[in-house]
Amino acid sequence: MPARIIIHSLEQARGALAAAQQSGSSVTLESAPGAGGYAGPAWFKLLVEEARREFPAAECEAWLDCGDEAGTVLAALRLGLKRIRFSGSDAALIRLGPVARELGAVLESRPAEAAFDLARTKASEAMCRRHLAK
Repeated sequence: MPARIIIHSLEQARGALAAAQQSGSSVTLESAPGAGGYAGPAWFKLLVEEARREFPAAECEAWLDCGDEAGTVLAALRLGLKRIRFSGSDAALIRLGPVARELGAVLESRPAEAAFDLARTKASEAMCRRHLAK
């Protein structure tokens, strides 16, 4: 199972992918809870795309957490994001699920498992290298 790393910036995404590429490990880049709402799906998509461009050999997938905002989930789907977390109502999930499936996306409603959070971390690559070495 890939190491799960919560990123908050392009610098942290770069650090995580640099460490993954160097170690030959795969990682899952995750947004902070609710980041889809306050930072936006476009921000996350561009951040991940840029980091992947810089570290093409790093194996990774990326998950955007949209909190309970159904509209943010729809915006993320329109942008082509394929892994989205949603904590809103069951009624909204029932409406969003078929849309996600039709677009080839995975919509997860369960809370995220514990992940290595890079919040307030300056040396993200070094921290990720240590985390991946465990």
